[in-house]
Amino acid sequence: MDFSLILLIALVVTGVIVLIDRLALAPRRRAEVMVEGGASLVGSGEKSSANAPMPLIVEYARAFFPVILLVFVLRSFVVEPFRIPSGSMYPTLNIGDFILVNKFHYGIRLPVINTKIVDISEPKRGEVMVFRYPHDTSINFIKRVIGLPGDVIRYDNKQLFINNELIESDYQGMYLLPRESGQRTETDLFMEVIGDSTHEILNDPERRSRGMEITVPEGSYFVMGDNRDHSNDSRFWGFVPEENIVGRAFFIWFSWDSVNGGGVKFSRMGNSIH
Repeated sequence: MDFSLILLIALVVTGVIVLIDRLALAPRRRAEVMVEGGASLVGSGEKSSANAPMPLIVEYARAFFPVILLVFVLRSFVVEPFRIPSGSMYPTLNIGDFILVNKFHYGIRLPVINTKIVDISEPKRGEVMVFRYPHDTSINFIKRVIGLPGDVIRYDNKQLFINNELIESDYQGMYLLPRESGQRTETDLFMEVIGDSTHEILNDPERRSRGMEITVPEGSYFVMGDNRDHSNDSRFWGFVPEENIVGRAFFIWFSWDSVNGGGVKFSRMGNSIH
């Protein structure tokens, strides 16, 4: 079940309990205390209510409701944390990175149904975006935006063309790509420039690339992983519909080196995502 839906259900349940208590149960408790205490308690109902026995479920609801409300608002409209589970975005994002995603950068959306209600900005080429996987919206993916609606994308012999213009990339040397098996694969590291973003990508010389040319339809986006030969992206399953967008990744707040047996990677903490 979607965690946003779980939060919403918890918020509604605790909120209803608190409301019922305020409107019905609390006045009843005050009345019972006043009757038991006699006339001396008349006019001090609030004090009596504080001393009246409160059902355990009401105590829990009153304690958790403000916490759940705060988490729900922040996570739904401001920022949401994610953990990187795969290596498709190496070297920009490593397995075990914990990132923050700006939820309002691409517009304010209603939680759970993900419907945009306020336009703020649209995805730009080169931005790192989190979205719901089109073939299973319960799964969140993270990739780099390559093509906007109307763009013609061509990928030929590991060279990327956008609207017939070759995307600039400069060879930086060899990069040892860590694998979950503990081994490392020699890959080629390039510095690539797309839009306002300058970032690193990887090409595996041992793998053949899949060539293609396609036009991005309206209301959709073409995305790719920075680890080009080890990424399941738009080259294989198609486009990201606008309604599937979750937000823009912008910050690494923690990193755990799960590939090499564990340990905090302090060098990655606090890095911006470009």
